[in-house]
Amino acid sequence: MTVDLRPGPVTRSELEQLVGKEVGVSRWFELDQSRIDAFARVTEDHQFIHVDPERAAQTAFGGTIAHGFLTLSMLSAMGVDAQPRIADQVMAVNYGFDRVRFLAPVMAGDRVRGRFTLETLAEKASGQVDIGWGVTVEIDGRDRPALAAVWLNRFILGSAEN
Repeated sequence: MTVDLRPGPVTRSELEQLVGKEVGVSRWFELDQSRIDAFARVTEDHQFIHVDPERAAQTAFGGTIAHGFLTLSMLSAMGVDAQPRIADQVMAVNYGFDRVRFLAPVMAGDRVRGRFTLETLAEKASGQVDIGWGVTVEIDGRDRPALAAVWLNRFILGSAEN
């Protein structure tokens, strides 16, 4: 069962007041070897630094690391936890990224969480709002984050007929 960590829905005007502010932090997610292996199977990225603990132990990493794209893909779950729900939202879509930087490796077994700031908000068309989320993925117990990004979402507001 997923626990919704977010407060109740915010209106468009309340959302505008949040620009430039941190809006939420997700729960911790463990990126264990089984999750890394499953991601390797789905993406067909079987590089040894991800899936071969013995060989990876001989590298500067000292063990297997999560794929950067696995860490990035966790933003979907982290966003559900941390991004405010928007009143009158009909749907939301992933619109892309303005910037993604992988800053530190996530070792197998590390826990990560997302910290979200509402960076930009713009109405692109009637009933459509584009939001840029500044997100940092923290690694539990480490000073340097795993990644930093500006993630773009488009929200469709109003009735389903819009």
